[in-house]
Amino acid sequence: MSDLRVTVDGRELEATWHDDAPETRRAIECELPLEGEAVRWGDELYFDVPLEVPAENQSAAVPVGAIAYWPTGNKLCLFWGPTPASRGEEPRATAPVNVVGRLEDVSALSNLEGGARVQIVAGN
Repeated sequence: MSDLRVTVDGRELEATWHDDAPETRRAIECELPLEGEAVRWGDELYFDVPLEVPAENQSAAVPVGAIAYWPTGNKLCLFWGPTPASRGEEPRATAPVNVVGRLEDVSALSNLEGGARVQIVAGN
């Protein structure tokens, strides 16, 4: 059973919450479901969310599959590979983000082209 269900252009992914940014996580949980038209930046998708949460245990380098909130731009981000800011193959945000969760399997995103419609809902 997963904590979250993430749908990216019809691709269904499971995800789990992480406790790296507990205040950010709580704020996101209160706003679920979240959805939007995402912009692609390398192997990252990001979209606007109606949140204003401060920086919390931020990092620019994130693990593959990270779900993160970017406080500077009020965006929710999904990372599955390198971005233009990466050093090598690591996923890296353009600026530090609050990591709140992780996609369990990112293989369904490998052939994604361009932006996508993203929806995040509570898991079962």
